[in-house]
Amino acid sequence: MEPFAAMDAEKRPSLYVLSAWVERYPGLTAGFTGRHGGVSGTPWESLNVGLHVGDDPAAVVRNRELVAEAIGWSAEAWTSSEQVHGAVVRHVGACERGRGRLSREDALTDCDAVVTAEKGVLLTSLYADCVPLYFYDPRHEVVALAHAGWKGTVLRIAEATLGEMEERYGCNPAEVRAAIGPAIGSCCYEVDEPVLTRAVPLIEELAAENDADLSGMLEETEPGKGRLNLKEINRQIMIKAGILPMHIELSTRCTGCRTDLFFSHRMEGGRTGRMASWIGMEKR
Repeated sequence: MEPFAAMDAEKRPSLYVLSAWVERYPGLTAGFTGRHGGVSGTPWESLNVGLHVGDDPAAVVRNRELVAEAIGWSAEAWTSSEQVHGAVVRHVGACERGRGRLSREDALTDCDAVVTAEKGVLLTSLYADCVPLYFYDPRHEVVALAHAGWKGTVLRIAEATLGEMEERYGCNPAEVRAAIGPAIGSCCYEVDEPVLTRAVPLIEELAAENDADLSGMLEETEPGKGRLNLKEINRQIMIKAGILPMHIELSTRCTGCRTDLFFSHRMEGGRTGRMASWIGMEKR
């Protein structure tokens, strides 16, 4: 069953909630935004939450407020980073709450993963095809997000995020819950030789060490080209890092196939909006 359930979007922002987590863990919120129910104009119409794509900043801030309101959070809790397609993980404390909400200049710098144990901080990350990764340790009450494009995937950002959770908070990978959100699927993601050169060694390693199906991560289409399944590669990285397969939720939603629901950088020629992943724990 699809773990990211669509909320009723009538006259509201289109949101996809990680329902299994939200229903099981009181005070936890986690999910992914769609493209409808906001105030941005063409070509960012309408729920663009990215400040870096040329949209009116006031419209972006208002869209972020609409998302926060819809999930019952204060907009001041929205905390963002400047993503660079790397594998740097940053700890977020109470003093960083709200960074990047109103401007890029104030965002957490040069990191593609964020981790916190602070209640009342809403971690967010931006997407238009890349893979959103979610982490939650219910025993230590730690949450994290990671942004995994092909570069971050090859750099094993999922493993780096889990490593920060272990080192800083003593999290046990076997107790951590993980989720992989809506992203471009292998159906829409053909890459060429420069990407394959970086990705194939990792895929072969994961297939051997996890006894996993290599074809589930890469399908060769012609010499020097192939379709990458970034979701499955990241799932296998999580498993190799110690997360139990039964603790990993995997979305089947493809941003490339469903441009009626999501923004897609690849399918829309680069001129489009951005969705956000979010996760946070309420103060009790």
